[in-house]
Amino acid sequence: MGKIGTSPTDIQNLCKRLRSKSSQVSIVYEAGPCGYGLYRRLVKSGFDCMVCAPSLIPKKPGERVKTDRRDAIRLVRSLRAGDLSAVYVPGIEDEAFRDLARAWASARDDLRHARQRLKSFLLVHGVHYVGRADWGPAHRRRLSKYSFESPWRQLAFDEHRRTIEDRQAQCERLESALKEAVTEWRLYPVVEALQAMRGIQFITAVGLISELGDLTRFEHPRQLMSWFGITPSEYSSGGSRHQGSITKAGNSYARKLLVEAAWSYRHPARISPAIQKRQENLPRPVIDRAWDAQLRLCKRYRKLQAKGKNVNITIVAVARELAGFIWDMGRIAMSVAQQPQCHK
Repeated sequence: MGKIGTSPTDIQNLCKRLRSKSSQVSIVYEAGPCGYGLYRRLVKSGFDCMVCAPSLIPKKPGERVKTDRRDAIRLVRSLRAGDLSAVYVPGIEDEAFRDLARAWASARDDLRHARQRLKSFLLVHGVHYVGRADWGPAHRRRLSKYSFESPWRQLAFDEHRRTIEDRQAQCERLESALKEAVTEWRLYPVVEALQAMRGIQFITAVGLISELGDLTRFEHPRQLMSWFGITPSEYSSGGSRHQGSITKAGNSYARKLLVEAAWSYRHPARISPAIQKRQENLPRPVIDRAWDAQLRLCKRYRKLQAKGKNVNITIVAVARELAGFIWDMGRIAMSVAQQPQCHK
């Protein structure tokens, strides 16, 4: 077929050429930065298309030559042998919501970086704030009163403050839009249900589900644990079994959120006022399962710590079991939501 352009016209011409050659055509390409637009156009045109994971494409250890032609041949042969792993392609609505959630997460990161730059700027010039630097109204008022003798330095200081104000306003706009959009999302029941669990508030719930998508695509919780990259690596041979550190495969942002949530299970199990408020109007099966998860995970943490395990290893083990409870909570939430006779 040769090289093919990426414009809609080029894709349309390709589809016509393929139809003229065979009635059954399978297409595969590697996942990359261009999204799933090509996949959707090909599927809409009636072709069997797969987007494969680049990191799981079989490669010969001694192969040192890489060209586009060789890559295409290897993909076709691997597809024919069934050795490729397809990536999950989200629906258009799910992908749009994920874009909004990622924009919000990026804005929060930008705000944190802007605040850190201002703190570093003040530290360099010997300005120390006496009090709680929580970026609240009192803290911001105190910052606005600082002045420097050099007009150039003052300009740099003002620009740092203005950047923080702009990023703060952006975060507030995106958060407001996200809270409004999530109520219309098809996975909103799962987002609500996860907030019944300890350590999972709105930010974590939205971040996890926007990246995970439909949890029913995982037939077993072990598949979800593997997707998070929190299962042990292994190099075993013969009768000996050797397990190493976690694989860290999959989505690093979702894994970070999961591990951060797992830290809250260091303390004894209890229903705090904040958790109780989040559980208002939620179905009883969701609340009961959240309590089961808290009892189990808190006990798991204490048991591993009593054995002398490193705290980081313990937290990852708790996070692995937390992923299993998230899988179960998602299924319970969707099952309850599909029962019209059940009212919250």
